[in-house]
Amino acid sequence: MRNFKEGDRVEVIDDNITGIVINIMDDFITIRTEEGFDMDFTTSELMHIVGMNSIKVSNLEAAQVKSVKEQTGKPKIRKVSSKERSAPKMEVDLHIHQLIPSSKGMTNYDMLNIQLETAKRQLEFAIRKRIQKVVFIHGVGAGVLKEELNYLFKRYENVKYYDADYQKYGLGATEVYIYQNS
Repeated sequence: MRNFKEGDRVEVIDDNITGIVINIMDDFITIRTEEGFDMDFTTSELMHIVGMNSIKVSNLEAAQVKSVKEQTGKPKIRKVSSKERSAPKMEVDLHIHQLIPSSKGMTNYDMLNIQLETAKRQLEFAIRKRIQKVVFIHGVGAGVLKEELNYLFKRYENVKYYDADYQKYGLGATEVYIYQNS
């Protein structure tokens, strides 16, 4: 366990946050960031800062952090067959400004319903037209639309869905693969 005391300069291990320890309670430490915000962290999330740019880390602390990182493992990479790669894709942008001229005066619930109805209509169109892949661009946001889309896709037995190509869409899109019945 690291020994912190009030007044120590610390840095968050996995984030670009530095500050001064202002309160210690058991394994929780409150720091005041350079921007003046008070934030709580566990002792395992913080490191001492010595001087302006040098960070003091013992070999034990480095080994502990490394072991935690290794336990999370690497993300599994899904192999895509050449047939899947060459299949034409249909893209559906579900950003509300792409679907209606103005969302002024609409509630979030109303906008979400329009987005979900559009997604359902486009998915059923793709199934009818035998389009194998559809990319639904939902954006990142709070994740409400993505969760609702996942719930929608679960209701179809002939589809599988997964995050779309990160290099092209980032985290803001879901790709749907439609199994075709010959």
